Amino acid sequence: MSNKNPYSKANQRVVIAMGDPAGIGIEVTLKALGSLDYPAVMQPILVGCRRNIELVYKQLKSKGIKLLANPANLQIEDIPIEENINPGKPNAKTGDASFRWLNKATDLLLNKQARALVTAPIAKYAWHEAGHIYPGQTELLAKLSGISKASMMFTARSPKNGWRLNTLLATTHTPLTKVSQELTPKLIKNKLDILLSFCKRFNKNPVLAVAGLNPHAGEQGNLGKEEIDWLIPTLKEWQLEHPSIKLEGPIPPDTCWINSAKAFSGLPNGSTPNGILALYHDQGLIPVKLIAFEYAVNTTLGLPFIRTSPDHGTGFDIAGQGCASSTSMLAALQTAWELTK
Repeated sequence: MSNKNPYSKANQRVVIAMGDPAGIGIEVTLKALGSLDYPAVMQPILVGCRRNIELVYKQLKSKGIKLLANPANLQIEDIPIEENINPGKPNAKTGDASFRWLNKATDLLLNKQARALVTAPIAKYAWHEAGHIYPGQTELLAKLSGISKASMMFTARSPKNGWRLNTLLATTHTPLTKVSQELTPKLIKNKLDILLSFCKRFNKNPVLAVAGLNPHAGEQGNLGKEEIDWLIPTLKEWQLEHPSIKLEGPIPPDTCWINSAKAFSGLPNGSTPNGILALYHDQGLIPVKLIAFEYAVNTTLGLPFIRTSPDHGTGFDIAGQGCASSTSMLAALQTAWELTK
């Protein structure tokens, strides 16, 4: 009897957790895996319900969509969901399924049976309905990996010129009223270290920038004291510790990403930072999605493996229609492959 490990080519394997089955996760995954730009040597492992995946494939084929990966040719870690799925109608069952699939996918990575993890979108409220109380996938991955907190990086490569937009969040799924409590000099320095390390993958001497917390970065204390009281001194301390790195900020949040938008569009942009530290979730995500919605990739840093995810949600409003764009999922696969070379 053969004891051959079906995941023996771990350096070619990327695990894909299929996300909420009532959303567009399976659709964009099959489209991305069928793309002509998909890394040919990558061997995907899909973690989800085989029956559900095959049903979505048949529905997409019936709509005349041709560039699709055939589930018959894919490695699927089958974890069935017993009830029929209504596209666009998430519930506790779909939330529990996506939670179990992510747990299994993480287990494969922690056992070194693949080189990276890509996650399709989940519905946090469906997790909560199923009794899985986590702010999001990032926090669950951190717990499963035995680390205190992971970092959320959003990266996108411009299709026009290859320029890369990088935005790191200092705080993640934190209510706005609690952001100021979480922000500390120690946290800012740690996040700048993480941002620098990531940006050095692409540029030996990156320029970094930090967005201000208050409107106009506090307007010299007239619109908030945080910048004067501790943020500016913290940035000066970090700059002294990294004299070869150019650090800008705090920059007024409403102008912080203007040159990045120009660079991503291929326009003259002056001095553009290679990495920006946003202080809270929407401060970073709004400009990233406006600048590079279909190309941005959520990359979790600090885990013992690379995890990426498309920069969009579950798409419940278009689930089952066959019209979901797979551009961001393809970018997530490409980025996972590139970051683990």
